[in-house]
Amino acid sequence: MDQSATWKLLESDWYSPRRLHDSPTEYDFPGDRFLPNRSLMNLDKAHSLLTNRTKEFNTSKCNQVYRQKLIEHLSLDSEERPSRIMVFRGSPKSSRKSIRFVDEMRQEEAAILDNDGKRTHYRCIPKGTKRILDAPGIRNDYYVNVMSWGKNNILAVALGRELYLWNSKDQSVHKLLHVRGNDCPTSVNWSEDAKTLAVGYMCSNLQLWDAESFKLIRSLQGHSGRIASTAWNGHILTSGSRDKSIINHDVRAVNNLASCIRKHTDEVCGLKWSTEGNMLATGGNENLLYIWEASKMSSSKYLHRLSDHCAAVKALAWCPYQHNVLASGGGLSDGCIKIWNTQKGTCINSIETKAQICGLEWNRHHKEILSGHGYSTSENQNKLCLWRYPSMTKVGELGNHSSRIINLCQSPDGVTVVSAEADETLRFWDVFGPPTTGSLSFTDLQGLLSLRTTLIR
Repeated sequence: MDQSATWKLLESDWYSPRRLHDSPTEYDFPGDRFLPNRSLMNLDKAHSLLTNRTKEFNTSKCNQVYRQKLIEHLSLDSEERPSRIMVFRGSPKSSRKSIRFVDEMRQEEAAILDNDGKRTHYRCIPKGTKRILDAPGIRNDYYVNVMSWGKNNILAVALGRELYLWNSKDQSVHKLLHVRGNDCPTSVNWSEDAKTLAVGYMCSNLQLWDAESFKLIRSLQGHSGRIASTAWNGHILTSGSRDKSIINHDVRAVNNLASCIRKHTDEVCGLKWSTEGNMLATGGNENLLYIWEASKMSSSKYLHRLSDHCAAVKALAWCPYQHNVLASGGGLSDGCIKIWNTQKGTCINSIETKAQICGLEWNRHHKEILSGHGYSTSENQNKLCLWRYPSMTKVGELGNHSSRIINLCQSPDGVTVVSAEADETLRFWDVFGPPTTGSLSFTDLQGLLSLRTTLIR
């Protein structure tokens, strides 16, 4: 047989590479980005499918010798010990799933969320209060917003004609101001840096106070009616009034009035700037909800006018983990919590609570939202209700309240929620607090994405 015929025979009967069947350890790493892990390949089957020989060739002595030499060089080192060339292995398998299964785990997580009846709750919702403080003289009015908890961990609350500061660190209480005559604070709001406290009054006054020196900084003009709602966006303070107007005040400028909007046809009782500061949500007593873009407010051109509620819209809360999602709550005749896509102006979900919604607070640690309720036609009267997002199924209720809830706000760390109630009390709830170690359900998906073995909250 000549040399050319010999090589043709060799090519037609080429020996397939050996697989790593004898490896004592299982591996789940898919290999190097350029050189795959051959233990994951069925090379024998691949070779058979590619060659698909239809006739047998006689095995020559040359072929047998060549194969033996090839095997020895690939399998044994210079000292005749077993060896492997270019074998890439990942780390041994652990209890944690591979990154290849992330999408599958996400689907499993979604399925668990949708099937609330079979889900095991991974944390305990407290039924009792952490602390109760007396609040004599607190105004029992659905439209006012008389509480604000600043980043300095100081809770400001208006009690009748007086405004007090309660320090949650040392439990000290200080009176900031006292109003004479028939006037009283109807709106309280800390600035983002918690250095300035904005106070709106029944008689249309709006003041800025330095909480450290207990001094009045300045008074802002522009309204002619009660100021029941205020909201900060950097150096811009937005106020809503019974005179139906919304005013943006630039607190740095001598002439504080930056822009004035008159689109609501009744009292503006709800104001909330988005976390990014690019959108403002305003609710009115005429049952309307407006969404404004910060860059276009001077032209009084709104982004969306939403009329799905059938009662006053006071409770507003922007979602902390989806920037274009807003929650709104209606009054007694409405009793609905609505979740909005503010980019499209569409209602994502609507839950009928059959009770007046006086406040909404998002849980920053879990995908939940808490609602505080007042009067009711049938259920949820004077209750705190916790809802799972985005399914909006009820997780539970907190406490037994003898009177309606007026306002809600949460602590800077997002753990505690305080409710102001018409029975002249402030009740503190650790409803957003971290779960206990024994009740924590740490999923494979959470562990894989966070790269932690334990959850620290």
